[in-house]
Amino acid sequence: MQRVTVTLDDELMTEIDAIMAARGYANRSEAIRDLARAGLARSRAETGEGRCVAALVYVYDHAARDLSRRLTHAHHDHHDLSVSSLHVHLDQGTCMEVSVLKGAIGEVRHFADGVIAERSVRHGELVLIPDGAVADKPHGHGHD
Repeated sequence: MQRVTVTLDDELMTEIDAIMAARGYANRSEAIRDLARAGLARSRAETGEGRCVAALVYVYDHAARDLSRRLTHAHHDHHDLSVSSLHVHLDQGTCMEVSVLKGAIGEVRHFADGVIAERSVRHGELVLIPDGAVADKPHGHGHD
């Protein structure tokens, strides 16, 4: 581990201290390391290069003509990206799906954009985490 000295203005330090308090960090170094990791992960995701894990969450009209079939076909056509899906009935005609995806960032984004753009998909969002971000931080669950 390397020691780095950084000068931060009072306003930025106040924001970091607020994050520390809200998230329960023991010290500023831990908070700044996590914030730096998050910034680096976002930067990697923006370039579209590399691999990622992602969650695609979308809400759609269950009764819309052929939509369920089109969504199922989209997932089957990209079976190499799909890890798992959760399907939830929100009400009589509205469903939500959460799809866990894994693959090249560009391919995952392209797939997610296609699903979200389907007619009668009311809302969709992709949460993308570059693979490096997953491997950079120990998670303490005993998984390799």
